[in-house]
Amino acid sequence: MIKLTPPHGEHNVLLHCCCAPCSSAIIECLLANDIRPTVFYYNPNIYPLEEYEMRKAEAIRFVDSLHLDFVDADYNHDAWRTDVAGLEYEPERGKRCLQCFRLRLTETARYAAEHGFTLFTTTLASSRWKRLEQINEAGRQAAAPYPSTTFWEQNWRKGGLQERRNELLREYAFYNQQYCGCEFSFLH
Repeated sequence: MIKLTPPHGEHNVLLHCCCAPCSSAIIECLLANDIRPTVFYYNPNIYPLEEYEMRKAEAIRFVDSLHLDFVDADYNHDAWRTDVAGLEYEPERGKRCLQCFRLRLTETARYAAEHGFTLFTTTLASSRWKRLEQINEAGRQAAAPYPSTTFWEQNWRKGGLQERRNELLREYAFYNQQYCGCEFSFLH
């Protein structure tokens, strides 16, 4: 497991979680580094609702097994659709993804600031299907209006975490989705 060095030595972390498979090795790594995150589930991009509920249930199952706090943010797919309007035909890793990251991480930053979290990070940075530069850009922009919290830029793909993710996926028999979450990633 990798040795983590959070910004400013802080350990009060809100972890934006996209799904159980992506979060599992990250949470395990945080715990191994004496960081007990609160897991924040905000993913209005996921479609259809049944898919959203399945992913959320798996995330809750894993987080509950570790006795961590789980924050279930509101699901509002219509608001997400409005936010990405005009970007429907963008390719994966394009402008739609960046806007989606901005929306999700802005809500995470707001919650972090309002609830005393000095750091927030995201499991989105573990996906090999996403551009880390976009995620970090969205995280920095999300944190900018909230001086009390910092976006923790961390490449959650390194240090054996991808391999450990795959082991935990099998160990917990997680539901493992085959697309990012939105209908546009599903259709293309």
